Amino acid sequence: MKHADAQAVERAPSDRTVFVMHRSFEHCSPKRSSAHAAVTHEHAVVAYYVGGSSCVEQNGRWTLGPGDALLVPAGTPHRVVDLEHAELWGVGFCVPCFAADDPASLLEPFERVRAGASAVVHIPEQRRPFLLRLFEELRDHTSKQNSSAAVDRSLLTLILNEVSQAASWPEDGATNAGVVGESLKVIERRCLGPLTLADVARAVHRSPAYVTTALRRATGKSAVEWIIAGRMAEARRHLLHSDERVDIIAERVGYADPTHFIRIFRREHGQTPAAWRAERRSK
Repeated sequence: MKHADAQAVERAPSDRTVFVMHRSFEHCSPKRSSAHAAVTHEHAVVAYYVGGSSCVEQNGRWTLGPGDALLVPAGTPHRVVDLEHAELWGVGFCVPCFAADDPASLLEPFERVRAGASAVVHIPEQRRPFLLRLFEELRDHTSKQNSSAAVDRSLLTLILNEVSQAASWPEDGATNAGVVGESLKVIERRCLGPLTLADVARAVHRSPAYVTTALRRATGKSAVEWIIAGRMAEARRHLLHSDERVDIIAERVGYADPTHFIRIFRREHGQTPAAWRAERRSK
């Protein structure tokens, strides 16, 4: 299926690097005016259906029912065509924030989907209660004001392991992710260090103009915007969950110049990192 330019980019909650949602729908068919408006996420998502049915377009058309998990890599255009008494659990996470230490366990399922593997994994019936408990436990933990990033990561990894174990992907995996998929892979793995558009272009053997145009057409965001999104998400995590100085956080997320980091952060969030931290800690 050929996608038009993505119409909207959805962001995760600004103070969360991993979040859980639980939603139920009676019947919903998108209005004609929005029927062709694909969206993309800055975060990777697993949507796990526990009831009803849904039809989703994402590099093809998928009909999902109880026990189906839909993998949506960050930046992948998708849209819901129809929902019929659907109940689902979803988990979304900032890939760069969790992938720096051990990228394989978190990124592999999404990289396989980008490379052409099925976006839908059917969970065996005997494993469904355990997977549901993981979603519930992660939701309860992330709802706490001072939740632990280590616990978030552990529960997220268990969820993704359940999905990976249930998948019937080829042993050698698909390898044709295309320029967009390969560029996003480079950004997700390297954006917290020194990384420029030129670096991404060299890594995928294309010109900077080609890469950023391809990304914008497919995802609604340029390469530089994807780099900034990953860095800002990780910066917010450190601001919220540590007492590190702003200049230290700037270096951790790829900015050698703290002043430049503060300027970018203010542009993205409407306030300085220090003000953003103070406002959220006062709640």
